[in-house]
Amino acid sequence: MVKMEAVYQGDLHCQITHGPSGEIIFTDAPVDNQGKGESFSPTDLLGASLASCIATTIAIYANRKGWDMKGMRVEVEKEMQSVPERKIRRLVVKVWIPLDLSEEDRVKVERVAHTCPVHKSIDPSVDMPITFEYA
Repeated sequence: MVKMEAVYQGDLHCQITHGPSGEIIFTDAPVDNQGKGESFSPTDLLGASLASCIATTIAIYANRKGWDMKGMRVEVEKEMQSVPERKIRRLVVKVWIPLDLSEEDRVKVERVAHTCPVHKSIDPSVDMPITFEYA
């Protein structure tokens, strides 16, 4: 179990502390929802978590294969909806792999990306297309 704590700072800002490391991040409400957009919004963090999880999960797989994934990039574009309720509608993911892999290895890497823990934890009503580019 990992404990994290969010403390409301006022003006729609929160300070979030990661219990095990003591690292701190901040959030702000987005401009389209009464905030100033001065930091990640809570829903931005979900998109960032998806990007980081995909990269980390692919890197774990690549390490077992002896591949160097340094320079891999994962970009996520978040789209919100407000009707019938405010929530994330879509997370569009683009992955750049710094290797020219065989078709067989590409299939395996792409399966790994689609099965990262964050991807599997997000409600299936959120559209999450993932595209890949290889060196």
